[in-house]
Amino acid sequence: MKRKFLLLTTFCMMVLAACAPGGGSDSEESNAVSGDGGSGKQVLDFWYIDPGEKEKVYQEAVERFEEKHPDVEVKMLRVANDAYKQKLAVSMSGGNAPDIFNSWGGGWLKQFVDQGQVLDVTESIEKERFNELALDNTTFHDKIYGLPLGLSLDLVFYNKEIFEEYGLTPPETYTEWVEIIETLKENNIIPIALANQTKWPGAYYLMNFAARIGGPDLFNEAFLREGRGFDDPAYVEAGEYIQEMVEMDAFNPGFNGVPYDEGQGRQLLYSGQAAMMDITMSLVNNVRTEAPEFEEKMDFFVFPTVEGGQGSNKAVGASTGPVWSVAADTENPDLATELIQELTSQETAEAYTNRTGSLTAVSGVEPEDEFVNRMYQVAEEATHLQMPYDQTLPPELAELHKDTTQALFGLSITPEEAAEQMEAKAKEVLE
Repeated sequence: MKRKFLLLTTFCMMVLAACAPGGGSDSEESNAVSGDGGSGKQVLDFWYIDPGEKEKVYQEAVERFEEKHPDVEVKMLRVANDAYKQKLAVSMSGGNAPDIFNSWGGGWLKQFVDQGQVLDVTESIEKERFNELALDNTTFHDKIYGLPLGLSLDLVFYNKEIFEEYGLTPPETYTEWVEIIETLKENNIIPIALANQTKWPGAYYLMNFAARIGGPDLFNEAFLREGRGFDDPAYVEAGEYIQEMVEMDAFNPGFNGVPYDEGQGRQLLYSGQAAMMDITMSLVNNVRTEAPEFEEKMDFFVFPTVEGGQGSNKAVGASTGPVWSVAADTENPDLATELIQELTSQETAEAYTNRTGSLTAVSGVEPEDEFVNRMYQVAEEATHLQMPYDQTLPPELAELHKDTTQALFGLSITPEEAAEQMEAKAKEVLE
């Protein structure tokens, strides 16, 4: 009898476990299910990465879409930025991609396009509604695979109060920047906050220095294999400048081990422990969410020029993101395409710009916010917008770019070695 009772008890426990909410699976993954979700409605899964006010803008766009389609439910899932790329890649390879997903265009999106995993939306959208350069970053083989909502710039943000206290003014040249760094160090202030565990924040320095030294055409020549390569002296010199900054203690201790998403680097800026941070305009949204009192202290300047270099401060680092794309195997391609149109509508773009401190890739939307409008003017006056290398290069080469750049910051590789590795891999991957 005892044995029968134990068997019965075990069986009941197994049934209860199987019927428990979520079946014991991860809560995020349980949202990633297409079809009708058992609700009688058509379900669209939508993955994105932005928190705060940006998330609210997306939610409102989804609400407008659902009002037009009461028989459709959109399941929104926010994934942390640092984990997002791997999570989506796993989902794509497993045949369980969300209907609508966040991307940045460029080579990162193209890898999925080349695998036939992204829906061609060329015939469903009005090209003239978007910034041409931004839309080019989602166009492959003359077909459009994503709609860009955001257009971000890479800028050096700084604490105005600290600069004023020590009589500092925004630098125009690298030499002037070094003088500022030395003054801050003398006063026990970390010159520049850097959270480089995930490698992409430090990669902006290589991109900026290379453009300032070798001119705006350097990257495209190396990428398209039409002229200079990734072993060009300009890339070696860019690595030398990075290591010079490391050796002068321009950054916070342990920067290569500090994650970006957790906000430790930003807290150094907010608290006044650090005076500057080279990062994208996403910082404005972070400030308004995490430390709104810091906004009145914040200002920015464009990455300084390098004496003798071919580039000017009118060449600015930029990126598209979010870019909304549709999975090729979605069960509802028309609905999913309509949703990304709502996510890039005039109403969405105006809210995105005016409430989140961001620029938009939707044409004709000028920021009302005076501070953000100054960044808009930088973009308008720019002679070149350089998209991030890691979003433009094929994934294998992009990862090497981030790895070698992080190693440059860690002083574990020479600039010559980094450049040689990049060029060797480029010949293997791009030719």
